Order: sequence, then structure tokens, then C-alpha cells
Amino acid sequence: MNVIHQKERIILGIDPGTAVMGYGLIKETGPKIELISLGVVKMEKIDDHMLKLQRIFEKTLALIDNYKPDCMAIEAPFYGKNIQVMLKLGRAQGVCMAAGLTRNIDITEYAPRKIKQSITGNGNAAKEQVAAMLQNLLKFTETPDFLDATDGLAVAVCHAFQRNPGGNSGGKKSYSGWETFAKDNAKRIV
Repeated sequence: MNVIHQKERIILGIDPGTAVMGYGLIKETGPKIELISLGVVKMEKIDDHMLKLQRIFEKTLALIDNYKPDCMAIEAPFYGKNIQVMLKLGRAQGVCMAAGLTRNIDITEYAPRKIKQSITGNGNAAKEQVAAMLQNLLKFTETPDFLDATDGLAVAVCHAFQRNPGGNSGGKKSYSGWETFAKDNAKRIV
């Protein structure tokens, strides 16, 4: 009897930020993905920008050392009008990347629109729509304190979907977008 071992990998997804950094970890086994952890790192009470960057670096290293991910996916800074905000986000992203690089982890960057498109079928989806789709896909009911946590998780799931188009095909229904999900689950939507 032949036993086929499906390759497993752990993906760390990060939504970088200097006030709140969201993260999510998933385990991918063949076409199946499951939630390991999600959360936020809060930095609102830290006034010094350099200390915020140090905390981001240390927390990212701690996540890597604790969960031993095979790869990291990170959200790219969005293009906005405020140059100072973009610089700060770029620094936060760079510090996360540096932490991954010190542990020799492959890092992939995704644009916010690509992540939303991957999860909901709509590149302009609201954070709440992304969170609802992830709750359905990964079967968790906890509502994280911040949508930044589900944003970080979305980056990890987006990365899994790039290698496994169609997402979780283990006999479960997949949705092409928020509209079809909402239509099929009208009773679940308040």
C-alpha cells in the first residue's frame, strides 16, 4: 500500500504597521489550509519611532522562532498621499523582512488589492468582508480585537492560494466572490 505524504508548510502572514502590526499563521497540507494563530502587536503607547521598529523586529523574530514558518508573506505599503505615513510603513515592512531574512525565510510581498482579490474575489473589498471570508474558510468564530489580525491572516492565505489556485478544494464549496458567498449564506449575514 502506497502512502502519499502531502507536503506541509507553515506560512506567516504580516500586515505591517507602526501603531498595530497584524499577523496570521496557517498550516498548508496539500490543498488544505488550517489556522494556527492570529493576533496583533500594539505599539500605540510607544512614542519613539525607532523603538517601534525595534519592537516590530523583535516580535517578528519571536513569531518566527516560536512557529518555525517555512515562508513569510507580507503586505506591501499602499500608495497614499501622505509621504510620511508611507515612509513609516515602508520602514515597518523592511524591519519585518529583515527579521525573516536573518532566519533565512523566503519572503513574498503582495499588494493590498491582490490580497483582497485573492480572498474575496473583489480587490476593493472592505476589511470586514475579508475577515468574514476568512472566518468561513478557516472555521473560526473569534473576532479579533483588530481587523489588522485578519489582514495579516489574509496575507498568509493569499500566499497559499498562489501555489494552490482555487484555495481549499477539499470537498468544500469555494466562492468566486463576496456576492456569491452572501447569496449562499443569506441566513448567516445579519
